Amino acid sequence: MSITNSAPHAVPNSLILATVDHLSRFAPFDNMDREHLAWMAERLKLGYYNKGETVLSPDSGEVATFFIIKQGEIHGEQDVVRAQDDAAWLELHEGECFPLGALLSKRPVNSTYKAGIDTFCYELATSDFHQLLHRSAHFHDFCTRRLANLLEQSKQVIQAQYTKSSSEQQSMTSPLSAIVRRAPVSCTPETPMRQVLETMNSLGIGSMVAVDPQQRPLGIFTLHDVLSRVTLPNLDLNTPFSAVMSPDPITLPPHALAYEAALVMARHGFRHILVEEQGKLIGLLSEKDLFTLQRVGLRQLSGIIRKAADLDTLKHAAEDIRQLAHNMLAQGITAEQLTQIISTLNDLLTTRIIEMELEVDAAARAVEFCWLALGSEGRLEQTLNTDQDNGILFSVPEGHDAEAIRAVMLPFAKRINLALAECGFPLCGGEVMASNPKWCLSLSEWKNTFDKWIYHGAPMDLLHSTIFFDFRPMFGAARMAEELRAWLAETAAKNTRFLHQLAVNALRNKPPLGIVRDFVTSDGMIDLKMNGITPFVDAARIFSLAHSVSATNTLQRLRDFGEKLRMPTQDIDAYCDAFLYIQLLRLRLHHSQCQAGEKLTNKVDPDTLNALDSRILREAFRQARKLQTKLALDYQV
Repeated sequence: MSITNSAPHAVPNSLILATVDHLSRFAPFDNMDREHLAWMAERLKLGYYNKGETVLSPDSGEVATFFIIKQGEIHGEQDVVRAQDDAAWLELHEGECFPLGALLSKRPVNSTYKAGIDTFCYELATSDFHQLLHRSAHFHDFCTRRLANLLEQSKQVIQAQYTKSSSEQQSMTSPLSAIVRRAPVSCTPETPMRQVLETMNSLGIGSMVAVDPQQRPLGIFTLHDVLSRVTLPNLDLNTPFSAVMSPDPITLPPHALAYEAALVMARHGFRHILVEEQGKLIGLLSEKDLFTLQRVGLRQLSGIIRKAADLDTLKHAAEDIRQLAHNMLAQGITAEQLTQIISTLNDLLTTRIIEMELEVDAAARAVEFCWLALGSEGRLEQTLNTDQDNGILFSVPEGHDAEAIRAVMLPFAKRINLALAECGFPLCGGEVMASNPKWCLSLSEWKNTFDKWIYHGAPMDLLHSTIFFDFRPMFGAARMAEELRAWLAETAAKNTRFLHQLAVNALRNKPPLGIVRDFVTSDGMIDLKMNGITPFVDAARIFSLAHSVSATNTLQRLRDFGEKLRMPTQDIDAYCDAFLYIQLLRLRLHHSQCQAGEKLTNKVDPDTLNALDSRILREAFRQARKLQTKLALDYQV
């Protein structure tokens, strides 16, 4: 039923002001101009709905009303979800609004909206709703990018919290075009080295770039190269620049972000990055241009790891990775960027441990192998709380057998696993490690193992597939891992029974949205990894296997299979935003636990979240349920 206010001009001013003050407590109204809120408040009606009463349904036709909950709860139900667990897939509370998608598309709703308890709603006619979209840019932005808009508000709060301790950080989300300080100094490849060095000295610069007549970069030389390439070899200074430069330098476009340049520096040990637009050199950035981190820069830290001569150095570097994560949270870097950076540095640390062990193990050096990253590390989604998930893939030369090579590799892998444990990566409780004979296998053995899981589909096989099918080559013969990935993509896509089993298994883990309370908790806590991240990870893996998507990263999988299935871009963006927000909550949780000297966990008390974070988390869990609904429909679960 509905209780209608008087005509707009007759509404008492005190009622309008009270309505404005009430709405100003909730997003997006808290950031709207007051005049726009007053305009809306004048046109609102008040509706009342008994518990269980239907507010909107697909049978209602094109939506004619925009609803804002004044008091009570609204539950959204879809047939597939109701058939599964008799539970609402959507639960809305005071200050939340609906149904934005249907209003913007001028269509009926897809869900049935019912009052969960006795509920009052502010109601705005659709014509006034569309007028408000034109009047208020913030309201328009919120309605068209609801989750992204809420995330932006949360990001501002987070930055304010972390910036206190890191107030002068260079923004890692700045485009390179905003960081380039000067035009690059260049020369031709034929320029004598004497002239190059004189120019660098007179201008006080640390690098020189060779370009062709079209200003395309051909090579780079830096002061770091002087000792090894000029001084020690006693180079004739009449030697042309082309004989000394590092050819084919890596370049990035001006719209690339600082964090992308940082990743390139970290992965390759570079001190400079060239900025190129339409094939033409337009700028050069040094590590000093990119980083003013208080303790240690990303490239500097990667350099320390690469040159480490002992385990103690790497143990200190692992601690610095955690500090770097704190500094980057202060800069407002996104969860996607930060988890990739953490994973990249952890990759470098693992790689250096492997290199150090190979230096003293001639037998292992003689084996062609690939060190595999599994689980979250394989997906490039590591946070500060991660144990080890790894394996070894090796080749078997003609005339040799796998058991003999395994006997060589297992002690080697054991030393690496123990060294990683000393650096703060605990040994896997389930022994999913390269030092376990089960996970130190030849290419044919890995294929046979995966084949058994796919065609037998026992409960343990399904569990293993959620870890091992996210493998990524980290060190060594990557071509073998690529061959295994191609084989897996082809084999898994053919077995619909296995994909159905994976879907059934994945749908047992439901996002913790409650009917009586906002969240379903266990001992008052929510597990952000198991109940928050995992539904997205599992669904993305299943869809990717079904459609032969080779990516292992969850976000890339979502984007890739979404494109193949021609899913609406806004749906994919919402899934990605929801996944990233939960990741961000995990990073913040782990950082606060580190600061307090507590054991790292993924469990958070929802009562400790502020109103904005609680609202975004509910929205993120709703997106997880929506993705699971698609999974259930596609696989008839």
